[in-house]
Amino acid sequence: MTDRTRAAFFDVDETVISVKSMFDFLRHWLEHSDDQRTYEAAAAELHALAAAGRPRSEVNRAFYRGFTGASYDALLEEGRKWYAAYRLRPDAFVQATMDAIRAHRSDGDMTVLVSGSFEACLAPLAEELGVDLALGTVPIVGADGRLTGDIERPMIGEVKALAVQETIAAYGLDPADCFCYGDHASDLDMLQQVGHPCVIGADPVLAEHAGRLGWTRLSAAPGPLPEPPDAA
Repeated sequence: MTDRTRAAFFDVDETVISVKSMFDFLRHWLEHSDDQRTYEAAAAELHALAAAGRPRSEVNRAFYRGFTGASYDALLEEGRKWYAAYRLRPDAFVQATMDAIRAHRSDGDMTVLVSGSFEACLAPLAEELGVDLALGTVPIVGADGRLTGDIERPMIGEVKALAVQETIAAYGLDPADCFCYGDHASDLDMLQQVGHPCVIGADPVLAEHAGRLGWTRLSAAPGPLPEPPDAA
């Protein structure tokens, strides 16, 4: 339990950071590991599933199957290396969301990342931003420390909404007092779990809901990692 009374939930890709972390990490991994796939081939396979109308949860599962047999410790290490380089990009972060995270932390709210991405990408980001929880897709790791290719559940769509519900219940919060930020139509279920939904960017489905229901809308304009509040 916690003595905090509100939480703010944040999608990650194109909401907190300006790219799709899984694809950006995949490129890094394939350039720095002994994985024999090329980024072009691996990404094309995932894009083809999406273009064929397969559910986003299925594409998410396919992404993790691509790492079957990989050492999880090696993935975590490369995730930190990926993030160390990524954070230096001048357009790496969505500025309005970074301002929101800072404001929620200043107000004493619990801050939570909710993403289809996984620990390798989310852990260094969460550490940098000082958020309280990072809820992502969890790959299943075998006794040998290598990925089996399976996952516990794809943190996509309705599963993200369920994760928000579970967190609110676990910490004894009132959903009407909580906030949620997302950029894509697949975040709609999650946004609807709280009293203060906020749409990042111009997704037409979310924009329609925001306009009809009076939800807050913020720009998705990217920029660099903000300096800490006490920076000179």
